Amino acid sequence: RLLKMKEFFPESFRLDIRKERNAFFELCKEGQIWICKPSGSNQGQGIFLLKTPAALHNFQARLHRREENPPKTVPHKAPQAGIVQRMVGGKRYIQQPLLLEGKKFDVRSYLLIACTAPFLLFYAQGYLRLSCVNYDATSDDLTVHLTNQSMQKKNPLYRQLKEETVWRMEHFNSYVNEKFRKTNGLPKDWVFTVLTKRMQQIMVQCFLAAKHKLDCKLGYFDLIGCDFLIDENFKVWLLEMNANPALHTNCRVLKDIIPPVVYESL
Repeated sequence: RLLKMKEFFPESFRLDIRKERNAFFELCKEGQIWICKPSGSNQGQGIFLLKTPAALHNFQARLHRREENPPKTVPHKAPQAGIVQRMVGGKRYIQQPLLLEGKKFDVRSYLLIACTAPFLLFYAQGYLRLSCVNYDATSDDLTVHLTNQSMQKKNPLYRQLKEETVWRMEHFNSYVNEKFRKTNGLPKDWVFTVLTKRMQQIMVQCFLAAKHKLDCKLGYFDLIGCDFLIDENFKVWLLEMNANPALHTNCRVLKDIIPPVVYESL
């Protein structure tokens, strides 16, 4: 069964399409938090939050100036491609993310497109990425909102806490069984049953949506890093899919997880 976009992907708008850009600015209201992500980037580069009417107005004016007076190096007048999404904590989006010991987290899983002639896909279990500090939706600190290692390294507590910012899926499964299973009516081993199946379902649907753009030649393959967020109702949301996932091994958990993923991919 194919899912509807709203079942797994946050409300989003592309800024390089005028119609969507205008719809976004018409929809924005005071008290909502949006996260802006440039396309073609990684490691949290260029991401920022829109939280106040003043910030929203300045951002709109900046896009308008760029469209009217593009840099000479840009061959056309379109604004930089990017998207805006309703941030967790916004009134009409997810009320709260699921927290682990008060910290925000997301799940990194892997999709290997092993072959495009014919199509052959594999799923690889990943790990959890946690923030160094407790979650606060009103915070201006991006290390509170973005849990990837590149962003967490900017937090002064990272050196002290870096081993705590990455969890194995087995650790997460035990934690959910102990802390949430009874109170939330979850099946045993929810992480390895419901969550895993949902992530795989979303991955396949995203692949089906994009496969017509792939070159179908023998020897073509790619490893995709897929990031998911779980809200307090245990609903699974896709954050993004990365064609250039980080493969660093800067903590104990990653030293155990990343090399097998690379080896098995090759």
